[in-house]
Amino acid sequence: MAVIPDKHKDLFQKKAFAHLATVGADGSPQVTPVWVDFDGTHIRFNTAKGRVKDKNLRRNPRVALSIQDPDNPYRYMQVRGRVAEITEQGADAHIDALARKYINQDKYPFRQPGEVRVLYKILAEKVHTLG
Repeated sequence: MAVIPDKHKDLFQKKAFAHLATVGADGSPQVTPVWVDFDGTHIRFNTAKGRVKDKNLRRNPRVALSIQDPDNPYRYMQVRGRVAEITEQGADAHIDALARKYINQDKYPFRQPGEVRVLYKILAEKVHTLG
């Protein structure tokens, strides 16, 4: 397990999008911008069950992501790791918390009827920072 450096933990407090890379069924990469936070151990993000990244991660838990400082584009962090947990428990509250952080709304406004939210916890294995 790699450690997220203290000097870059502030990226999780900012409205910094992470670009999450997963591996598709055919082995090709798939990249999506996602909202993220950090619980002290895991980088966490959220999506709807059945989306491409959800399917990719259930098949192959390996990920890479980068987070760029919105205040200084030359400062960033790259993380390679694995999804340590996939759960629906707490996922609705988590997406609402991310909505408060990223768009200042108490409830995630883009929810679709019948949508099931899923919370992912990434354990960092390699971390590279700049700035």
